[in-house]
Amino acid sequence: MKESEIISRIIENGNIPRHVAIIMDGNGRWAQKRGRPRVYGHQQGMKSVREVVEGCRELGCEVLTLYAFSEENWNRPRREIEALMRLLQNYIDRERKRLRDNGIRVGCIGRLEKLSESPRRAIQEAIEYTSDQNQMLLNLAVSYGSRTEIIDAVRRVSREVAEGRLAVDDISEQRMSQALYTADLPDPDLLIRTSGEMRLSNFMLWQIAYTEIYITEVLWPDFRKHDLYEAVAAFQKRERRFGKVKKSLV
Repeated sequence: MKESEIISRIIENGNIPRHVAIIMDGNGRWAQKRGRPRVYGHQQGMKSVREVVEGCRELGCEVLTLYAFSEENWNRPRREIEALMRLLQNYIDRERKRLRDNGIRVGCIGRLEKLSESPRRAIQEAIEYTSDQNQMLLNLAVSYGSRTEIIDAVRRVSREVAEGRLAVDDISEQRMSQALYTADLPDPDLLIRTSGEMRLSNFMLWQIAYTEIYITEVLWPDFRKHDLYEAVAAFQKRERRFGKVKKSLV
C-alpha cells in the first residue's frame, strides 16, 4: 500500500491524536551494534526526527513533543553532551525554514538557561521565526525533567499563595496544570517509546496520567514514518476510558 493510501486510511478512521509525545531512545545501542561511537547514532537519529515531524504534520496532529535532552543527560560525558548540543543547533538552523514553510511552529520546554549561548540562541530564534505558524507545534523538551517541572510548578503556585493571590483551597488540578511548562498544551494522547525499554525516564509524569503508551523495539535511528503510522493505528483501536468502565459494560 502506498504511503498516501496509508495516511488517507488513518485519517478516515478518525481519532487522530492531538498530541503525540516521543521518547527517542536507542541511538547509542544502534551505533554500538555497528561498531561506531555513540555520537554517530545521534547523528543518524536526526533523520528520524525529520520523518516523524513530517508524518505528524501529514496526519494532522496538533502537537509533537520530542524528548531531545533530559536533565539527567547532563551527567553524560562532556564530549557527548557537546556533540548533542551541536546536533540540536544544526538541526534547528537547517530545518527552521522548512518547518515554517510547512506551517510548523517551534516551542521548547525545559530549563533553557542551562544551555550554552549558541544552542540556546538557535532555539529562541527558531521560536521567534516560526511564531506565526499554526498548523502544528514541534515542542522540544530540552534540559527537561518532569520532577523538576513539577517542583517549578509547586514553587509558582506557592508564591501566589504567599503573596495572597491564591487561596490554598483554590489549588486544583487545573491550576497545577497551568503552572507547568506545558500550560497551554493538551496532554499527550499517545506516548511512543522506541528501543523496547519499559520506563518513562522522568518524562511528562503529570501530563501522561491517561496517555496511551506504545512501546516499539525499533531503535530510534531506524524509526520511520511507517513506524509512526503503526503506532497511531494501534492508538485508534484502543478505547480510552479515563477511569470509566468499557462502553460495552454500561
